[in-house]
Amino acid sequence: MMDDKDLIKKESYLDKIDSPKSLKGLQEKELKVLAEELRSKIIEVTAKKGGHLAASLGAVDLIVAIHYCLNSPKDKIVFDVGHQAYAHKLLTGRVKHFDTLREMGGISGFPNKNESEHDPFTCGHSATSISSALGLAMARDLKKEDSKVFAVIGDASIATGLAFEGMNHAGHMNTNLVVVLNDNEQFISKPVGAMSRYLNTVISNPLYNKLMQETEKVIQNIPKVGPVTVKAIKKVQESMKNLLVPGIVFEELGFRYFGPIDGHDIEQIIATLKNINQLDGPIFLHVITKKGKGYKPAEDNPSDFHGVNAFDVDTGKIEGAKANGESFTGYFSRKIVDLARKNEKVVAITAAMPDGTGLKEFSENFPERFIDVGITEGHAVTLSAGLAKGGMSPVVAVYSTFLQRSYDQLIHDIALQDLPVVFCVDRAGIVGKDGPTHHGVFDLTYSRTLPNFVVMAPKDGAELELMLEKALEWKKPVLIRYPRADAKRIVSSSSCSPLTIGISETLRQGGDLTLLACGSMVNIALRTAEVLSKEGIEAEVINARFIKPPVL
Repeated sequence: MMDDKDLIKKESYLDKIDSPKSLKGLQEKELKVLAEELRSKIIEVTAKKGGHLAASLGAVDLIVAIHYCLNSPKDKIVFDVGHQAYAHKLLTGRVKHFDTLREMGGISGFPNKNESEHDPFTCGHSATSISSALGLAMARDLKKEDSKVFAVIGDASIATGLAFEGMNHAGHMNTNLVVVLNDNEQFISKPVGAMSRYLNTVISNPLYNKLMQETEKVIQNIPKVGPVTVKAIKKVQESMKNLLVPGIVFEELGFRYFGPIDGHDIEQIIATLKNINQLDGPIFLHVITKKGKGYKPAEDNPSDFHGVNAFDVDTGKIEGAKANGESFTGYFSRKIVDLARKNEKVVAITAAMPDGTGLKEFSENFPERFIDVGITEGHAVTLSAGLAKGGMSPVVAVYSTFLQRSYDQLIHDIALQDLPVVFCVDRAGIVGKDGPTHHGVFDLTYSRTLPNFVVMAPKDGAELELMLEKALEWKKPVLIRYPRADAKRIVSSSSCSPLTIGISETLRQGGDLTLLACGSMVNIALRTAEVLSKEGIEAEVINARFIKPPVL
């Protein structure tokens, strides 16, 4: 018998992995060593480049087991969001290039269809995995092919409307599809102990399932009493599952539920996957993992290491962690608290992003007026419509890229109703390292199509505060967009001039040409005017302020 200590070799296992096929020659104990090497590599690179560390560390063992049991790219693995996919990238031929993570021309921070045949989709938004995986499964069936399709989804994403729509349809289609819930114990149910593990082992065992199927066939053929007896047996089965298994909701949607199992026990995951891979129909596997697994600072504070900047591995100290105060988000955070103190009708809404959008302080000061709806942007928008109709003053803080998910609700429930809801749209513009799925570029055009909306962009933090204050006074649908950037007051502008709907602001006089700018480009226009002035060209600079004034 090989001892675990004997598995530690001078040459790493990870260096030998050029595709998932390379895993097939490893013993299950060797896979544990490989998992630790994967964690070390992920920590090493994200410490320099930043990235989604906590989720990726938590999913290492699960991803190793999935690739060990499947044959990608023939078998399809569809990740939800892709926060947890770093180990997947390393196991699919990207080890040598992983040091370029999130760099221009380097490895994407999310699954990317243009990067590898092992990435069926480019993904960066929540809840898409089940629907897209079901589409792949149905295409496989129509082409009469033989392959496995897995959707790997997180515990926050599973609660979204799109995820339930996908599960509902999958249960109806009754096709072969495996949904793996990576539950990091921050949302859904916790394990229910040894009985759950034992029950899962029994009900996923192929001998058990074959016996149950054959028994049903025999009983079904008994004249008169057969069908009734089978129904009675199934009722007893479901009653037992209600008592012992926390997955009845998935069973009711048409899935066979297995779990919860330990997401860091590679041998247990492999044994379960081997069993369920022999079953037909939709399967739901519930796996319990720990965010940040293997790196104590990330285990202790997983939210800090979600989308993290570069950090010191030894101390866990994150670069730029305290720099938020002078950002647009920092200005918004302080102003919304100030306005809420003066106006008891102000309600703040976020879709699972209280920290990123700057609403943490608001939530601590006004917990009864703070609403986190989870990853359900469409619901957040329509909920805000109801709050506005009910006499409140809702402020929805959301990233630009995620607001896209609620375009119909913006039109139908806000614009056409002409309701006074303020949308504070953070991360507007090119966001850089997170790539195209996170760029906030589309709101600039689609927001201009929204009837009754006033759309603005502040040049600095002081103007953002003024716009937020006025937006609550105007009693109109208002959208304020701003980037993830420095928001210090522009020196050339001594103070903000009064803000009137549709009226611009002249910041610099000049008779040779006019530079018309908006939002973060205003400061660039002012600096450009200074450069031109040295060449004897005097440029007027106008801060447009309004991307879309209303039709008055």
